[in-house]
Amino acid sequence: MRIVDLSEHDRPSIDQAAALLLDGFAETGSASWHTLEEAVAAVRESLQEGCLSRIAVENSGQVLGWIAGSPRYGGHAWELHPLVVRRDCRGRGIGRALVGDLEEQIGRRGGLTLYLGTDDENGRTSLGGVDLYPDVLGALSAIRNLRQHPVEFYQKMGFVIVGALPDANGFGKPDIFMAKRLTNGT
Repeated sequence: MRIVDLSEHDRPSIDQAAALLLDGFAETGSASWHTLEEAVAAVRESLQEGCLSRIAVENSGQVLGWIAGSPRYGGHAWELHPLVVRRDCRGRGIGRALVGDLEEQIGRRGGLTLYLGTDDENGRTSLGGVDLYPDVLGALSAIRNLRQHPVEFYQKMGFVIVGALPDANGFGKPDIFMAKRLTNGT
């Protein structure tokens, strides 16, 4: 496996990344990417100037995973969006490799922080399906992963929960914000 830039001229890889996006988010309750056209548009959006779009490919050219990042806050912080790994390849370190590669690429560009939002649209954490407003910080401090939500993967990668936006995707469907410092700030 190797990790390379996704090229705007590589239509087969763009289509494979889009198919991964559709399949990877199909069971999350996400309101995004219901058609191949929507997914292709998301992949193409990641190819804008200044953004990063990287794919993990096997020697045959098959795309195993895709990750994208875009600069924010003058390039000091970057948003990771999205990360997806082919279903039959999960648990093999591909997601970890893609995140590590993205961190390295961002570090080369002077980025200090990598952040993401990881929605809970179908009650896969203790934050889903409840009213968070009475005590958002209390709910965050007691978060539990109930059904293989990606929050745990990102925690293993060194990300910390830095906040949540209650009801971001409808009542009881929050967006959980996570971030990671990429350098020591010196």
